[in-house]
This record gives sequence, structure tokens and C-alpha cells, in this order.
Amino acid sequence: MNHLFEHIRYSVLDLVTVNKGDDIHTSFQKSLKAAQTAETLGYTRYWLSEHHNMPNVASSATSLLIGHIAGGTKTIRVGSGGIMLPNHSTLSVAEQFGTLDALFPDRIDLGLGRAPGTDGRTATVLRRGQPMMDYDFENSILQLYRYFDKGNATSSVRAIPGEGADIPIYILGSSTDSAFLAAKLGLPYAFAGHFAPAQFFTAANIYKQQFQPSEHLEKPYLMACVNIIAADTDEEAQYLSKSHLQAVLNILTDKRGPLVAPDEADLTITSDSVRQMLNNWLALTFIGSKTSIEKSLEDFLGKCGADELIAYTNIYDLEAKLKSYRIFSEIFH
Repeated sequence: MNHLFEHIRYSVLDLVTVNKGDDIHTSFQKSLKAAQTAETLGYTRYWLSEHHNMPNVASSATSLLIGHIAGGTKTIRVGSGGIMLPNHSTLSVAEQFGTLDALFPDRIDLGLGRAPGTDGRTATVLRRGQPMMDYDFENSILQLYRYFDKGNATSSVRAIPGEGADIPIYILGSSTDSAFLAAKLGLPYAFAGHFAPAQFFTAANIYKQQFQPSEHLEKPYLMACVNIIAADTDEEAQYLSKSHLQAVLNILTDKRGPLVAPDEADLTITSDSVRQMLNNWLALTFIGSKTSIEKSLEDFLGKCGADELIAYTNIYDLEAKLKSYRIFSEIFH
């Protein structure tokens, strides 16, 4: 094993993608099997991401799905990557994750994002008409900590369950704004390189240089979420990646739909602007055999010094997806 990978943790991000031909129940069961497989392969955590109004993504009720996954596994950490905090009251988040922590002690993570996880109109509905520009992300995080604190027992408003729960909080981001905040609060920082890689290296440097130690964390902890599609050969991985490329093109051209098999993908690109957007989106995408991906990741880690890699693996065939998880895990052993 390459010594560079010895101390790097590896984890999974799941959007609960809906495949063409599957219903929502089947999608949930596939996610559970994926989590169980990740657990046997030594993955640190299995995170689910909040999205809304997307016909190909079924992770809108994120805390419920965390309970489903945690209930079907034994040791792997399960959490949110993330909860989009503007969509919720801090009290309800504290209660939900306090409940999860009581059900699954020392296994629940709370990753928090500031983005809505959806389109503008849906975001307005979720926020009950409140304008996004007035949202104070930092203050909301501090409110959450107060609800989790045992000292809040004398308050007139308490989170029960939640009070006294020791739930690690992570700041999620896709721009430099979140890097400044994670550094200021002394919290671990997870960057969404799987869809917004453009500012990753800048954000990583800001986070590390400006990090202020806190009661939660002594030194910076950087997590990079990247696209991973691994197979026995480079050619097979490229073939499997067609489904993901189609999914990204659908987003860029506003043609949402379920994930299709590689043979059904139509990767015709009609304009230079779409091609450029696709290339930008895929800047932190690693496709290939174990040898190819290991070499690419070695270069990536050498540049950014991430402490943990979170794999988003958008493969249509479940067995091929689980095999990709296995191949990726072998790099760390």
C-alpha cells in the first residue's frame, strides 16, 4: 500500500439516486445494501445529502433515511452530507438528530450546509417565504450547539431528545465562504468537489491557514467529496461512467430524469458552453482501474492534503457500484 493513504479515511456520499425502472422503495433498499457493503469494507461513514424537487434523487427526508441506514448497519457512522440548515428550524434539527443519537449512540454525524439543495421556488416554499439573503448560517450553528448543550436545561426552550447529545458537527461547502466559517468556528470542513470543484484548492488553503482551534477540534480536518468510478479496467470504468455523465448533462441542460444504464446514455454535446460546464463539473472525478485511480489520487492528495476522501459513486448497476466501493477501499489497505 502507498504510505500516503495510510492515515486517510475513506467514506461514502449517497444521494439515493433513482434508477430508470426502479421505484422509491427499491432505491432505498439499494442504498441500505450499499451501506452494509461499505461497512464491511472499512468505510468510516455513510452520508446522505438533502435534495428537493428532483425526480432522480430521493434523499429529501434525510434524517429519516439516516435512521433507515443506521438501523440496518452496526458500526459505520451514518449522517448528513448534509442537512441544508436554512430549510429547517434549529430546534427541529436538534430534536431529530438527538433522537437519532439516542437510537444509535456514537454513530451519528451532522453535516450542515447553507445552500437550499434545490431550485429557488422550492427553496422559498421550504423556508415558508423567508428570504435567503437574511439567513445567518453561523448563528444557526451556534443555536444548534446551545440546544445540544446540557447547560440549556434551564432554558424555556429545550431540545428533547437532543439536550446533552454529543453529535459531531461538520461544515459543508462548495465555495470559499464556508471555508472561512469552518476555520473561524474550528470545525471539520467537507467540500463538495463532486459537483463544484472550481474553488476547492482555494477553499482548502483558506480553511487550513485560518483555522482556529476549538473545543471541538484541535487542528484542521479537511474532507474532500469526489466522484469515484472504479472497475477492473480503465475501459470498463469509462463505460460505467456514461450513466453519471448523462446525469450531469441532464442537470446542465435542465432535462432531469432517472439514472439510465450506460447503453442508454446519449452524450451528444450541442454547444461549447455545455462542454466547458461539463469539464468544470468533472474536475475532481476519478474514473478507472485501481492503479489509475490510485495514481490520480496520490497527485490530488499531494496537492490538497485532505484527511478524508468521500466517494460519490453514481453507477447504474448495483453490483458494479459495490465493486467500485471495494476497489476504492483497497487503495487504503
